[in-house]
Amino acid sequence: MEAFYRSVFELPVLERWRDEKGSERSVWLGLDGAFLALEKLPAGSPRGQPGAFTDAESGYYVFAVRIERSERSAWEARLERAGIPIERRTPFSLFFRDPEGNRLAVSHHPEAAS
Repeated sequence: MEAFYRSVFELPVLERWRDEKGSERSVWLGLDGAFLALEKLPAGSPRGQPGAFTDAESGYYVFAVRIERSERSAWEARLERAGIPIERRTPFSLFFRDPEGNRLAVSHHPEAAS
């Protein structure tokens, strides 16, 4: 997951956190004055299926990052080069998935694509 987010979004590592046994617990990646925390699921914890919320009638299931409208074509090319299929295109956003099936988007809302 770290490699995916670092390569696709070009995010720098801000911090690595370890658990009480010294194993990596999470990594924080820089995100324009904020951070994205990738937390490891503790061993033995139950896990849902990738993309489990895609058919849900309610709930949040997209993490979107703002881009400029002028960057849309570059993002389409970047995702294609990385072998990441774009699942849906709207006048504002490109939707795709990370390696664990989480739904992501890059969006230039409120400026529609030309």
